[in-house]
Amino acid sequence: MKHSMPSFLTFQRLAGVSCAFVLLAGCAVGPDYTQPTQDVGAAYKAQTMAGWSRAQPADHLPRGAWWGIYQDPILDDLMRQLAVNNQNVVQAEANYRAAVATLRNTRSGLFPTVGTTGGVTRSGNGTSRSSTSSVIDPDLGGRSFGSGPSNQYSLTGSVSWEADIWGRVRRGVEADDAAAMGAGATLASTQLSQQSTLAQTYFQLRVLDEQRKLYARTIASFERSLRTTVNRYEAGLVPKSDVAIAQTQLENGRATQLDQEQERALLSNAIALLLGQPPSRFALAEVAFEQEVPAIPVGLPSDLLQRRPDVAAAEREAAAANARIGVAQAAWFPSLTLSANGGWRSSQFADWIATPARFWTLGPELALTLFDGGARRAQVDQARAQYDAQAAAYRQSVLTALREVEDYMVTLDVQQQAQVVRLRALDAARESLRLTRNQYDEGLIGFLDVAAVENTALTAEREALSVVQNRLVASVQLIAALGGGWDVSRMVDPLADPQAEPHDDADIPPSAPRTTLSVE
Repeated sequence: MKHSMPSFLTFQRLAGVSCAFVLLAGCAVGPDYTQPTQDVGAAYKAQTMAGWSRAQPADHLPRGAWWGIYQDPILDDLMRQLAVNNQNVVQAEANYRAAVATLRNTRSGLFPTVGTTGGVTRSGNGTSRSSTSSVIDPDLGGRSFGSGPSNQYSLTGSVSWEADIWGRVRRGVEADDAAAMGAGATLASTQLSQQSTLAQTYFQLRVLDEQRKLYARTIASFERSLRTTVNRYEAGLVPKSDVAIAQTQLENGRATQLDQEQERALLSNAIALLLGQPPSRFALAEVAFEQEVPAIPVGLPSDLLQRRPDVAAAEREAAAANARIGVAQAAWFPSLTLSANGGWRSSQFADWIATPARFWTLGPELALTLFDGGARRAQVDQARAQYDAQAAAYRQSVLTALREVEDYMVTLDVQQQAQVVRLRALDAARESLRLTRNQYDEGLIGFLDVAAVENTALTAEREALSVVQNRLVASVQLIAALGGGWDVSRMVDPLADPQAEPHDDADIPPSAPRTTLSVE
C-alpha cells in the first residue's frame, strides 16, 4: 500500500468518470405515471329524477367537523372523544407514520454513506515465521522466535455512494411518497368511516329513546284499558274474552319494551367501542330529542375524485405501483458505487498520526447481474400486474363512490316523501282510535275492534319515528359518501414536510338551511 496521497491526474480521471455517470443519472427507467381514467358521468341520475339542485361553487359541506350541521352538542362531544380514543383511527395514524418512515429510509439512498472506525490490536506468536524482528537460535535447528507481542493502532474513515444512474432509488422514493400520501388518505377515510358510524348509531339510539317513550305511554294506556275492561266484565257488560284480549295486548307491549331495552344497551355498547371505552364505563343519558335533517349540497360526480379520501388513497396506491415498475426495470442495468477509504495505521502510538502511517483507497465499483434464471423479468411482470390491479381497484372505488351517492340520494328523496305519507297515516290512525274508543264506551263494538285499532295506531306511531331515523341515517351516509367535507388539498406530502401529519379542522360550521323532521 502506498503511503502517498493520490495524484492530481488520478482525481481528474475519477472526477470525469463520476460526472459522466451523474449526467446519466438524470434519466429514470420505467413509465411516468398518468392517473387512470374512469367515466363518472355528467350528473347524478337521482339528481335529475328527484329534483335535487346542484351545489353552487361556494355551497359545500363544512371542512372537518361536518357533523356540526346537526347542531347537537352531545354529538359534538362524542366526536371529539372518538378523534382521540378510537383505536381504528389510532392504528391508521400509526400506519401513516410507518409509511412516512419508510419513505425517509428509501430517500436516504440518494445520499452518500459516511462512516469511521478505530481500533487497537495486540498480537504476538512465540514461534512466528513471518515476524520481521526475530531471534534465531542455531542450537535449536535455526527455529526463530518472535520478539514479543506487538500493537497495531488504526483510524479509518469511509465514504460510499451508489450513483442512481437509472433512477432505481428515485422511483423507489416516488413509490413510497405516493404510498405515504395514500396512507394519509386512508387515515382520513378511517376517521370519516368511524365518525359516520358514530353519528348513525347515535341517531338510532335517540330515535329508539323516542320509541321507548311512545311504548311507555302506550303501555300506560293498555293498563287503563285492561282495568276498564275488567270493571266492565265484573259489571257483566262485556264477555271475559275482552279481558283476555286486553291482557294479551298489555303483555305484548311489555315484551316489546324489554326488546327495546336490550337494543338500547347494544347501541350504547357500540358507541362505547367507537369511543375506545369499556361499555361498563360509558353511559348516555336520555334527553329530549327533536332533530332536523340539514340540506345537503350535492355537486358534480367528478367532485368525488377530489372529495373522497378512499378514492384518493386508491389513486395514490396506483401511482406507487406504477413507480415500482421502474424500480424493477432498473435491476436490468449495472449499478455504480463510488467509495473512498482513508486513515492512519501504525504499530507505534506516537507515530499514529504521522504522514508515513497514512493510507487510502479510492475507486468506483460496477456491478451487473449476468444471469438470474428469469428473476428480473418476473419481477417486472409482477410490478406491471400489480399496477394493473391497483388501477382496477381505483376505478372500482370511483364506481362504488358514485353508486353510494346515488343510493343515498334516492333513499333521502323517498324517505322525505314517505315522511309526508306516514304523518297523514298517523293523523288518520289517531282519529280512528278516538272514534273507536267512543264506540266501545257506548257499547256499540267489542274490545277486539278497539285492540285492532290501537295496534294500528301504535304501528303508525312507530313507522313515523322510523322514517325520522331513516332520514337521519341516510343524511349521514350521504355526507360520508360525498367525502364528509374532505378534499385532496388537505393531503400532506411527506417530502414537502417530513414532520407533517394529516390534520382535521375542528371548527364547528355555521348552521345550514334545514328541514324539520320531528314527530309530535
